[in-house]
Amino acid sequence: MTTTLITGGTVVNATGTGAADVLVDGETIVAVLQPGSTLLGHDLAASVDVVVDAAGKYVIPGGIDAHTHMQMPFGGTEASDTFETGTRAAAIGGTTSIVDFVVQYPDQNILEQYHAWHEKAAGNCAIDYGFHQILSDVQDSSLTAMDELIAEGVTSFKLFMAYKGVFLSDDGQILRAFQKGADNGAMMMMHAENGAIIDVLVQQSVAAGKTSPYYHGITRPWQAEEEATHRAIMIADLTGAPLYVVHVSAKQAVEQIAAARDKGLNIFGETCPQYLYLSLEDQLGASSEEWGDFEGAKWVCSTPLRSKQEGHQHHMWQALRTNDIQMVSTDHCPFCMKGQKDMGLGDFSKIPNGIGSVEHRMDLMYQGVATGKLTLPRWVELTSTTPARMFGMYGRKGVIQPGADADIVVYDPNGHTSIGLGKTHHMNMDYSAWEGYEIDGHVDTVISRGAVVVDESGYVGTKGHGSYIKRGLSQYLV
Repeated sequence: MTTTLITGGTVVNATGTGAADVLVDGETIVAVLQPGSTLLGHDLAASVDVVVDAAGKYVIPGGIDAHTHMQMPFGGTEASDTFETGTRAAAIGGTTSIVDFVVQYPDQNILEQYHAWHEKAAGNCAIDYGFHQILSDVQDSSLTAMDELIAEGVTSFKLFMAYKGVFLSDDGQILRAFQKGADNGAMMMMHAENGAIIDVLVQQSVAAGKTSPYYHGITRPWQAEEEATHRAIMIADLTGAPLYVVHVSAKQAVEQIAAARDKGLNIFGETCPQYLYLSLEDQLGASSEEWGDFEGAKWVCSTPLRSKQEGHQHHMWQALRTNDIQMVSTDHCPFCMKGQKDMGLGDFSKIPNGIGSVEHRMDLMYQGVATGKLTLPRWVELTSTTPARMFGMYGRKGVIQPGADADIVVYDPNGHTSIGLGKTHHMNMDYSAWEGYEIDGHVDTVISRGAVVVDESGYVGTKGHGSYIKRGLSQYLV
């Protein structure tokens, strides 16, 4: 068993910060000590195998990205990151756990899909991984499978109010799933967009010749997100199930979540870096010499990027400060421009939906600290502690304390990170959605269950190091 001492740093948990040394034995944190403590001996550094000098740096729990789609089949292609490439990129960016989505399309057997995802991930991941389950075809067998999956450590289930014929569940199916969630304690997750409205707007836009990626945003208006968010909240209220709304992008949807929370309901929301930094005007409306007005395809995702003129991005940062939104995940679902995104040349509705961000979430959110939008503890809370509590991993994950897994990041606030191809980019994509972004901080060392996977030389981890996280029920309910 390797022993590691991280010394001289400032430990940052969601509850606050303080100078401390962290001792790791094998895969576990065994002590958090005052600097200079002789509790475990007068020269602890001389008695351990590895010493990590964290002087002037932050020592934080490893990031948890609770919304990823590795190797996800979508729109006639598959997300370009495998579990191997995607988790390696995540590790480089300071993320030590992901929760990926098992996909069930209509008429597929849920348990067979769950086992198929295990086969994809097992032996390939650089970091630890868990699973959520997508429900697209809610039948009696689906409800039975929910109980079986909870026993397997899959305690959260996602439904869709959009994508007719692919993922869409009607309100009656959603009701039945939520009733089961209320009964067995599962966290119910929702892609909240009114798909019927969106489908009509898309058909009208394409028929009118408005086919560039910009119209992806126009045809998925905030009203469709707000209405669906409200409807999901009402079904959750009716059934008593907890509800987690994924990738919230519209300020009006935030207001629906905030109002429900003010009533004491177990309603939660996540947002993603793209909804904090990127916009309809600057990204979906972008043009380039290579791609013309198809340049915006790089940022086609759903829910879509919102108008900066309407103030959605500002409101989202505010919601993170006030806890109207509780978490930041990525919805990492990468596609290359050539051979994948370009399937939608001439028709934005055929562009695979997704952005690659798993490598950059910790940095992009730290930039919020550097610019005064977030505090250090809130940064850790949004990116690690709340994901652990929300999805039944806290104590083992999401905190620097004795008994927790030694998932630790040493972060240098005096460092610098330049994002882009040829700079910081390890995801399996032929472009960066974050090209040109500069971060006033740097991931220096990443430790996953006691093993150093990133150091000053770069990635030093191993394929297959990551293990499956058998999650419990949510620890975040009121």
